[in-house]
Amino acid sequence: MAVTCCIRYVLDPYRRDAFEAYARNWLAIIPACGGRLLGYFMPHEGTDNIALALIDFDSLAAYETYRARLKADPEGMANFRLAQEGRFILSEERTFLRPVERLLEQPLEPAS
Repeated sequence: MAVTCCIRYVLDPYRRDAFEAYARNWLAIIPACGGRLLGYFMPHEGTDNIALALIDFDSLAAYETYRARLKADPEGMANFRLAQEGRFILSEERTFLRPVERLLEQPLEPAS
């Protein structure tokens, strides 16, 4: 069963630029380690300290394989260190979601 990992980050709102640089690093690292990155999303309007990442996997087992690769990847390890040293992420949580197939097949704009 396909799953999407949703990572919710609580950021230091005064260090959003540092988080954005961190997120940009993942754009190449995540696919190289086996995740299908749907994207990183920065705060724009409203709350100024919440960011999200969405990553697809074929299964939870595929996610576990990806995590092992990520922890062994030199660029991944360097990016984790960047976040630890920069302290721009105050907390993060992961939620695993499954798609509602019918809704994903609908067009983005209403039919006219």
